[in-house]
Amino acid sequence: MIAKLKGLIDSQGDDWAVVDCNGVGYLVACSTKTLGRLETGTAASLFVETQVREDAISLFGFLEAGERDWFRLLTTVQGVGAKVALAILSVAGPEQLLQIIAAGDKAGLTRANGVGPKLAVRILTELKDKAGKIALGGFAPGGIKDALSAAAPLPAGAGRMEDAVSALVNLGYKRLEAFQAVGETARELGDEADSSALIRAALKRLGKGLLA
Repeated sequence: MIAKLKGLIDSQGDDWAVVDCNGVGYLVACSTKTLGRLETGTAASLFVETQVREDAISLFGFLEAGERDWFRLLTTVQGVGAKVALAILSVAGPEQLLQIIAAGDKAGLTRANGVGPKLAVRILTELKDKAGKIALGGFAPGGIKDALSAAAPLPAGAGRMEDAVSALVNLGYKRLEAFQAVGETARELGDEADSSALIRAALKRLGKGLLA
């Protein structure tokens, strides 16, 4: 199992790169965002996801662990293979993808080749809870590995945070705005703040001190 490659970028194509590691060239498939940051003839270090099938061994390369982890998570959704996962990551990086899923932004996913409305809805539905845990917990994109397990616990105090998010959504705010405001507020106020305090502070942060 190859997990990482470090060497010179020997050549590149529309969706691939060859990494020369001490004279051995490894062909890795990459998103266009990753390829855009690689330059032929320069050194690079790539996180690698290896897929082994009866007829082929395929390598997928990522400059960031967070992108690799999103690739893994996306391919758990029925109908999302490696090619489609890379297409999604080509139009949305880890942070953008987290926001798209948290906000239920179907259009943000259908921009990717191979993702139609039905598949976009399936991705949003299956990944919504996992993306929500990350947003509420304020994890960095690389922390998505914690959401890969269905048994991953919600962050401490997530119940009050979910209540606060729901209240803000009912007041007319977009879910993504609510996630971000409540997450930032909870980190500032600490574990002692109840849902009412989170709502008040989040509203102030959003510039709407309706309950202040």
